[in-house]
Amino acid sequence: MPVELSESDHATLVGWVRKSSGEQRAARRAKMVLALADGKTLAQVGREQGVDPDTVRLWRTRYFEGGIEALAHDAPRPGRPTTIPVERKRAVVALACGATPENATHWNTHEMAKVAGVSQSSVVRIWSANGIKPHLVRTFKLSKDPKFEEKLVDVVGLYLDPPEKALVLCVDEKSQIQALDRTQPGLPMKKGRCGTLTHDYKRHGTTTLFAALNVLDGTVIGSCKKRHRHEEFLAFLKEIDRKTPSDLDLHMVLDNYGTHKHPTVKAWLAEHLRFHLHFVPTSCSWLNLVERFFAEITNKRIRRGAYDSVAELVDTINDYIKLHNRDAKPFRWTASAQGILDKVKRCREINDSEH
Repeated sequence: MPVELSESDHATLVGWVRKSSGEQRAARRAKMVLALADGKTLAQVGREQGVDPDTVRLWRTRYFEGGIEALAHDAPRPGRPTTIPVERKRAVVALACGATPENATHWNTHEMAKVAGVSQSSVVRIWSANGIKPHLVRTFKLSKDPKFEEKLVDVVGLYLDPPEKALVLCVDEKSQIQALDRTQPGLPMKKGRCGTLTHDYKRHGTTTLFAALNVLDGTVIGSCKKRHRHEEFLAFLKEIDRKTPSDLDLHMVLDNYGTHKHPTVKAWLAEHLRFHLHFVPTSCSWLNLVERFFAEITNKRIRRGAYDSVAELVDTINDYIKLHNRDAKPFRWTASAQGILDKVKRCREINDSEH
């Protein structure tokens, strides 16, 4: 059932989402309803918000039945009403967001309860109601690339509206992959016990994986090399040239690593006009979809592996790529360039206000 918002309701919900303080539960509900109004399904919204689709359905129904007010407040629940004054709750929120304990970088519920003069369980409830998670921190870096917007629009445009008679390839190198062997055999997982690995290891050398992800079908062209120089990158470009249909242009998404712009590489590209390079902004590796593939091969195959030589590590990587390509699935890019720019703008405003 689609959600249709009036102009006033839409403006109110957007205000809730953008508000940096206040009731976070209401903001999360506003995000759900706004996403539904944009035409997204219950499942899509659930994945984006990290909740069950039934939860999204619940708040859609609440909005239909009670409008904006139904999203702002929880339905009455049975049991003894809360005994903590609103002013005390606000003080706990302000303390969590505006100060740190004397002997730590962040609060835990025990320390907060002592300082705020409430029970530990009350702190848990207040934090949960306001989306406060002192134990978590997210890393970020705002790009200072003077051509940030131009490059962002270019790359996102390739993902959302790829050119005809062309392949879009996301290319990068995963360097210094270590062939690590554990000093003792680990124990397999069994009922009631997780698998084990020794904390120490033996190093047997490193390799660099050059990879090109086909955005259309998710297949990967990969090659492991001993070093990470422009010579190896040029050799990989020639491999891409051999392994892709010669009648198609190749639009390659790359980062700003020096080997990608080496004079020898530029000279070769000048003679192979079907190659078109698109560079992501500096400090924006997240914009290159091949990083998703690197994360998967690391988590699924490399990190817990044990290798007694670089050759064994290379064989493992090559086997993984073959199996991946046998049933490849593309990574779907859904974010618009304008949506990303809006988020970056808000992040810059918050960053400037805090400094």
